[in-house]
Amino acid sequence: MSDQVSRFGAVELEDLPEDLRGRIGAIAEKSGFVPNIFRALGRRPAELRAFLDYHDALMERTDGLSKAERELVVVATSAANHCTYCIVAHGAILRVRTKDGELADKVAANPWQVELDERGRAIVDLALAVAQDSERFGQADLDRARTAGLTEDEIWDIGAITALFAMSNRLAHFTALAPNPEFYLMGRTPRGA
Repeated sequence: MSDQVSRFGAVELEDLPEDLRGRIGAIAEKSGFVPNIFRALGRRPAELRAFLDYHDALMERTDGLSKAERELVVVATSAANHCTYCIVAHGAILRVRTKDGELADKVAANPWQVELDERGRAIVDLALAVAQDSERFGQADLDRARTAGLTEDEIWDIGAITALFAMSNRLAHFTALAPNPEFYLMGRTPRGA
């Protein structure tokens, strides 16, 4: 297996500008490693800042969708787009947030058929509609989401998260971004094991 992070290279934490070093350093301190997406995008600091700002605006909200539901959107979107990096990385985060060692793998393997409660199914179906058939997306998709009880803000968040991660999925494909080995075990084994 190659140790290459990206076909365009990567930077180390200490090589980032000070503001990004602090932001990414906080993530690394919490997780125990620097996720490769930040090392790859760090080659272009302005783009990394923009990515982090939009990511945090969507994923760090505390109203509406839970943090686990936000990760569910990411894993479903990434599965639809066959993005190994995002499936592995966000599958790990979904396992941690849900404390469910199987859900992320089931969503990643087949988001169209995974058994979910009504709300979860509506979230995944809306993400898949935006990720796969955005040119056909319309009122019927919104009506199904509303019928399942999703609010307008939650529907917006699902669409925006799906759009951001569709872009992220394509960047990961373009750069041949390798998942960090640490992601594979997160949420599967006790921390520190």
